[in-house]
This record gives sequence, C-alpha cells and structure tokens, in this order.
Amino acid sequence: MMSNEEMTDLLALDLGTLFENRNPYAKEIFNRFDIDLLPHSSEDTMLGEIYELFGGAWRTNNINIVGIIFSDDQIPSVVQQLRNVPKNNASIPDFVFDKKSIIELGLKIPSLYNISFGGDIDSATKLEVKINQVTKSRLTNTQNPGIDIIRTFSAFKESHTRLYRKNIKFEYLVESLFYAESVEILLEKAPDVNIGVGFQVEGVDVTVGVDTATKKSYTLKYSGQNLPFGATMVRGKNFLN
Repeated sequence: MMSNEEMTDLLALDLGTLFENRNPYAKEIFNRFDIDLLPHSSEDTMLGEIYELFGGAWRTNNINIVGIIFSDDQIPSVVQQLRNVPKNNASIPDFVFDKKSIIELGLKIPSLYNISFGGDIDSATKLEVKINQVTKSRLTNTQNPGIDIIRTFSAFKESHTRLYRKNIKFEYLVESLFYAESVEILLEKAPDVNIGVGFQVEGVDVTVGVDTATKKSYTLKYSGQNLPFGATMVRGKNFLN
C-alpha cells in the first residue's frame, strides 16, 4: 500500500501540478476520483441510494434501488449484504477543504460530523478541514450483492419498463461510498475576530489540539458507525454497467 506522500506525488503528476507545502484541495480530489459530497450522512446511507439534482444540489429521494427491484422477502437479506460491503483503502491522499471551498459550501459540511462555521469567516487567517485516510466501499458486478442486484435490475428493466423509467433511469444512484478515518479542523485568526466552530459530538471522539483566542484545532473520529462523506453517483441507465 502506498504512503500518503506517494499518493500525493502521484496525484500531482496526474494533475500536472505541485502541492508545495499543502495538501490537495477537495476540488482536485473530487474531480480526479469522481466523488460528490453528500448533502447529509446517516447510518442508513447505503450503496444503491437514489438521488436527484435539485437546483444544482443533490437531494436524496429516501429510496434505495433494492426496495424497488427486489421482492419484500428478499429485501432484508440484500440490505444486510449492502451493510457488510467492505471498506477498502481508496488510494486517495489526505486532502483539505480550504477557506474558499468552505465559504462556497455555505460554511457547512453536514456529511462531515455536521461541521459548520459562523461569524467573520473572511477575516480568518487560516481555515481548513482536513480529511484523513479515505476508504471506499463499492458495488461491483463480480461480487455479491452487486451480482444479485445487477441480475435483478436487468430483469426489472425488461418487465417493469414504466417504473424503471419513472424511478430509476434518469435519476442518480450511489455506486461507491467514501469514508474518512478522521477529520481535522484548523482555524487561525486575530484575537478580536469572532468566528465560531460547530460539529457533531454524539458518537464522536474529539481530541482538542489547541483552543485559544487565536487558534483552534480539533481532531474528530467516529467512535461507532463510520458514516460516509462522499459518493460516486451514476445515472440509473448506467448503473453497474
């Protein structure tokens, strides 16, 4: 397995850029590895979940393809298999959301520990959310439950044409999910600048590095169920193709 430094160097070569004294930015990672930031994260966020684009943003339909194409007696078994899909090293270097990208996101990253910021963010001398040790779970057509899903999906398209076109074909489905082993928040500011930092604490181990009037740093790590922050979305008509 490559080290973080090796993965960063390889990404720099792919992008034709240099990461001098910085980690790759989230936009660079997301464009290269086909990742979309999830609008939320919860324990029931699974592979196969269906999303739509609404006003240029992702919105879940609160539906999973499994609930559409499988019979009621088959669903529990397939869902359990989905929950047990292993998380493997994603071969993605540690990366950061910098101040610019955090502002673009509206000062909120709900899929990452419900992190949010408030106050005079523009006056921060440094603001970063660093994502460490990314892992990935994915559906494939060579292992279950992917094998069963694609076979059942193919039959469903043929026998339920109207439902397929209405609920699946033109929507987006989660083919991969991405997780972080830990997340670091780093904020530096002048002592008289008011900036607030908020994040989820329930089910989270929080390590406080520094908490002063001019600098704050926290490391967040789930103590229980690890929740995804990103996904690879594909159009329903291309799902598992």
